[in-house]
Amino acid sequence: MTQKTKFILVGLAGVLAGAALTVNLSAIADKDAATALPIEELRAFTDVFARIKNDYVEPVEDKKLITEAINGMLTGLDPHSTYLDAEGFKDLQVGTQGEFGGLGIEVGMEDGFVKVVSPIEDTPAFKAGVKPGDLIVKLDDTPVKGMSLNDAVKRMRGKPGSKIKLTIARKGADKPIIVTLTRAVIKIRSVKFQSLESGYGYVRVTQFQEHTGELLAEALTKLYKDNKEPLKGLILDLRNDPGGLLNGAVAVTAAFVKPDSLVVYTEGRTEDAKMRLTASRENYLRPMQLDYMKNLPEGVKQVPMVVLVNSGSASASEIVAGALQDHKRAVVMGTRTFGKGSVQTILPIGNGTAIKLTTARYFTPNGRSIQAKGIEPDIVVEDPSMPSESEGLGIREADLDKHLSNPNGEEELPASKPGTSIKAPVDKSGTDGKDKKPPTLEPGEVVSKNDFQMNQALNLLKGLQILQGR
Repeated sequence: MTQKTKFILVGLAGVLAGAALTVNLSAIADKDAATALPIEELRAFTDVFARIKNDYVEPVEDKKLITEAINGMLTGLDPHSTYLDAEGFKDLQVGTQGEFGGLGIEVGMEDGFVKVVSPIEDTPAFKAGVKPGDLIVKLDDTPVKGMSLNDAVKRMRGKPGSKIKLTIARKGADKPIIVTLTRAVIKIRSVKFQSLESGYGYVRVTQFQEHTGELLAEALTKLYKDNKEPLKGLILDLRNDPGGLLNGAVAVTAAFVKPDSLVVYTEGRTEDAKMRLTASRENYLRPMQLDYMKNLPEGVKQVPMVVLVNSGSASASEIVAGALQDHKRAVVMGTRTFGKGSVQTILPIGNGTAIKLTTARYFTPNGRSIQAKGIEPDIVVEDPSMPSESEGLGIREADLDKHLSNPNGEEELPASKPGTSIKAPVDKSGTDGKDKKPPTLEPGEVVSKNDFQMNQALNLLKGLQILQGR
């Protein structure tokens, strides 16, 4: 039997400007074909193939027909299974290093249009004001309707410095929005951090990449070093984090929970798809790699924590939030997360191409599936600058066509618990601030001092500190 390299992913379905992926490397053997081939269906396939070859209005290459057939098989399954041509497969692998070319948008498909899940921070799309939930209806002068997601992503890729015009339909806008973006080499440092006040730290994870665990360890060490006293509280910001490498999610969780604590487990039809990943070095380190978590500052595993999430927090970030919530290690604050609870495996098929196939669902340590449900915060705090949060305009997994069901039958969420929701104060204009622009960052800031959700997290940590003092 031949051996194949298997990549396990917990990132969003379509990624523009590279790939936010989870990669675990292992070898698996081809499975014996235990099921007889569907002869009648294959005969129908060959009949259609022959008809197209003979009767279609223009000649069509065999390669194109086969490629489109593979595309159709995969995209017909769920929103996250897809075919990767040689270029797409290469971009996916390069993207795990945190540097790639493009516009910087996490995307999916809805009703034949490209739908923005989240613009990636500090990228051309983010700076141009592209928003979650935007529908891209034209690329330059070409309508998107009828394109596959792969085709649309290919058109949006290109040489850094080249330009592309996007026509966007946005809910609430009277007419289409047209933006011209300049493609760039996207370099993303996946961990950013900042001291907020004496004794309080802030860490933001933008994506889970190959070096996210190391960067987190460096950030925590620096935060403790910069504060003259041990930290009294820590905010872990996973808002608009689309996911990424599974071992990155395990590493981030391992920094804060007891060694060997369960982080996530997966269930699928094959033995390879059944995993139990704990906070132990073999689940987040490469072979022969030094354990960067070994010398974390004393107190990291006990410091009071708040995890910030929103509808753009997906997949790997949901694994972290769910694990810390289940272990009662942190208070989760913000709004309900995206709800992507499936695992994709990248299977190379021998000619430089690959398929991305959904092979399992993942579960939090307490056995919760977040598929099409998401993580419900312990304390709901809406972002006053984002009307989509309160009005249900943000895109989530449950909104995607052909999404997998929740195995626990929990797609419908109960209403938030009484007393666990914090609203933004009404300003002098008599509004609740929903028309405000997102707070701008001052030079040197990682998070704005006017960020309402961050300030509520800080207030909670201060309150916990007072209670502990008593």
